[in-house]
Amino acid sequence: GSDFVEMFVGVGASRVRDLFDQAKQNQPCIIFIDEIDAVGRHRGAGLGGGHDEREQTLNQLLVEMDGFEANESIIIMAATNRPDILDPALLRPGRFDRQIVVDRPDREGRKAILAVHTRGKPLGPDVDLDTLAAQTPGFTGADLANLVNEAALLAARRRKRIIEMEEFDEAVLRVIAGPEKKSRILSEEEKLITAYHETGHALVAHYLPHADPVHKISIISRGQALGYTITLPTEDRFMVKKKEIIDKLSHMLAGRVAEEIRFDDITTGAANDLQRATETARRMITQYGMSENLGPLTFGHDPAQPFVGRDYGMGQEYSDETAEKIDAEIRRVVDEAYNRAYQILTEHREELDKISLLLMEKETIDRQEFEALVAGADPEEVFKARDEARARKAAESKRVQRQPRLREAEPEPDGREAVAPGGVTPMVRHPDIDER
Repeated sequence: GSDFVEMFVGVGASRVRDLFDQAKQNQPCIIFIDEIDAVGRHRGAGLGGGHDEREQTLNQLLVEMDGFEANESIIIMAATNRPDILDPALLRPGRFDRQIVVDRPDREGRKAILAVHTRGKPLGPDVDLDTLAAQTPGFTGADLANLVNEAALLAARRRKRIIEMEEFDEAVLRVIAGPEKKSRILSEEEKLITAYHETGHALVAHYLPHADPVHKISIISRGQALGYTITLPTEDRFMVKKKEIIDKLSHMLAGRVAEEIRFDDITTGAANDLQRATETARRMITQYGMSENLGPLTFGHDPAQPFVGRDYGMGQEYSDETAEKIDAEIRRVVDEAYNRAYQILTEHREELDKISLLLMEKETIDRQEFEALVAGADPEEVFKARDEARARKAAESKRVQRQPRLREAEPEPDGREAVAPGGVTPMVRHPDIDER
């Protein structure tokens, strides 16, 4: 779509005419316009309201689409991520009258996409694509391709011949939260605050009836976060209940609550949590009609879809008195969620202290370990399997480091495969692993 736009007046319309002339000469054919919102944006949306070059290009496109005869074998297709800003004239019958929404894949779709991207790659026996699909809600096809590539790179760096579930778990974290920030060294006090913050999130999510189950807790820095708590839904959802949103608000605020309970002070670490909680509460009141005091009404436009020009000249759709009521409702919803989280963590203060200190020591706690700790299991028994596996891994790593590195195999003159001394198969880089 942006290829039509130029600084010179009339060039865009001329290119549209040339495109359709070529299509008529080469029919049957398909015209595909990617990012059509670059030229098909709602007319009159500019701040000046003038007849700019983009509008001339759009007008010419509409004229050409109306000029087709019934027997012409030309199909016009277009793609956009912003259908809400397209000019209504583009979507009228006879133009782009068939709309196909390509949504994010569901669980079965993610499993099928993972099967495509892992085809031909050496997977370990513990890799379960169904489990991976369940761990990646909301991932697009590109996210899943990146996930498989990250796992393959991790296996290559670790000098493994196969990609195991361990690499995929790490790759999921890399896609969600970013790579580990090994250069970011926290003080003991900052680690303790982060541990209580993340444990607060996890405990409140565990005890709320409509919150997603905890998948992993960590105080290892990734991206901009000093720590993270990952909760994953048990199934794909296409709508959200009010009680689920309220529980989600308490879960968001639980980190700040845990800081206040333990240290009688608060930090800037909850800034993102507060921002998301405020935005969620505002959507509840102004878009979803979930306020008992204001009733089933919507107020204003979606703030996530700003459209300068069309919305710029539109006045506020409600009075100042209603705006004050909206602000009061948002404050009430957030305060209730905060108090609920405070009550849960106060009742389970012993668990908060115990798990926070264990998180300080272990740095990461997964779902099974967390549930066992909450159930009152002995920490030594809970982490025994992990500690043994880590010891075996360290011993294996030392053994591999002692072995001399083998150069890549070179074919013999007669075409036979070269064999390293002692009959050991040489390590050759797998051709399906993309390097960056």
